[in-house]
Amino acid sequence: MKQILVVEDNKDYQELLENYLSNAGFTVTAAGNGLDAVDILEDKEFDLIILDVMLPKIDGFTLCELIRKKSDVPVVMLTARSAEEDQMRGYELKVDEYISKTVSMPLIVSKIGAILRRSSGTTEEERISFNGVVLDPGSHTVQIDGAAVEFTLKEFEILSLIMSAKGAVVTRKSLLSKLWDYEYYDDSRIVDTHIKNIRKKLGERDFIVTVRGIGYKAALS
Repeated sequence: MKQILVVEDNKDYQELLENYLSNAGFTVTAAGNGLDAVDILEDKEFDLIILDVMLPKIDGFTLCELIRKKSDVPVVMLTARSAEEDQMRGYELKVDEYISKTVSMPLIVSKIGAILRRSSGTTEEERISFNGVVLDPGSHTVQIDGAAVEFTLKEFEILSLIMSAKGAVVTRKSLLSKLWDYEYYDDSRIVDTHIKNIRKKLGERDFIVTVRGIGYKAALS
């Protein structure tokens, strides 16, 4: 059974989310502030973490930064804040999804289920190899020149789509359509931020070519 940590200071909303997730078959642990969440994470591992942004003691962005220093566990920012700057900061911190609290509970649970399915590596797809980079969709791992390198779920999915295209252009709009909510459909900067993080991890093996105004492709030569 998948383990989910919910970090939310609004008690009513926390309990509502717990109930929906529990009814969907997930095991839920809750924390009411960022400091308590840090203590919980010291003793237990989770399959997914849901963070509110405005948390007492340690805010959601800082908590996400602490998590990312140790783990690439899927992180969902669930918040009432809708400012574009907040969303961009979240993606720069390698948040896997940013969901507004205005979204219905059934849809939130559905999105979380989809993220967990993608991150669990239950498919039997063949490995994808290119320019010293090997992606294994089954285990959700990336190796660069034989060394394992950690990628977030969104980074893995973007890299997989680009490598699978075998030199064809993957447009920003197609990436947004496949991997993000419709509400971010016209915001290509979200994709660009993830590409920037991917390139850093690829290092000298970076084969991603920017097709200006369109998207990205893998350099075949």
